[in-house]
Amino acid sequence: MATRGVNLAAPRLVLASASPRRHELLGQLGVVPDRVAAPDIDEQPRLRERPRDYALRVAVEKAHAVERADGEAVIAGDTTIALGPRILPPAETESVQAELLRLLSGRRHHVLCAVCVIDLGGHARTRLVDTLVQFKPLTPAEIAAYIACGEGLGKAGGYAIQGRAAGFVKRIDGSYSGVVGLPLYETRALLRASGLALG
Repeated sequence: MATRGVNLAAPRLVLASASPRRHELLGQLGVVPDRVAAPDIDEQPRLRERPRDYALRVAVEKAHAVERADGEAVIAGDTTIALGPRILPPAETESVQAELLRLLSGRRHHVLCAVCVIDLGGHARTRLVDTLVQFKPLTPAEIAAYIACGEGLGKAGGYAIQGRAAGFVKRIDGSYSGVVGLPLYETRALLRASGLALG
């Protein structure tokens, strides 16, 4: 598969993620990965690990977990929701999602999006973007209706800002695309620094 927007001398790009959102966000930069490979790593936070350290570590581990052939660069990302020093889990069940939304209701939280790109020489470059998001107070009925729509299940923090949860966001300070899954400004800079000539 050709990489649109990247010259022929550029490395082939591997997206180390099964997330369709990250694939779509790369497309906004004019980049189509040459292949996609889902990394298999342990994403459990370490004891007393800070949210920023956790997000960066997981992004780097994801990038290194994917086999990189000659001529390939790898990009990986991680999105972590933090409420103060607490790392919130993904909403693996509806009951967990309900608890997450109750925690976020009427409060500000940090969305930490880390990106790692490994270039042809095996050098890893990283960026971390911290976006502050404030939710409106959510009623039990709003929480129940959002859970019923299904879009936040499995997501970090229990919501997807690009969907119905956008109506919960009172304020956002930082990178909207980072909250979706890949901060585009920083990602573009990393790809360029790693030898991918973007238009």
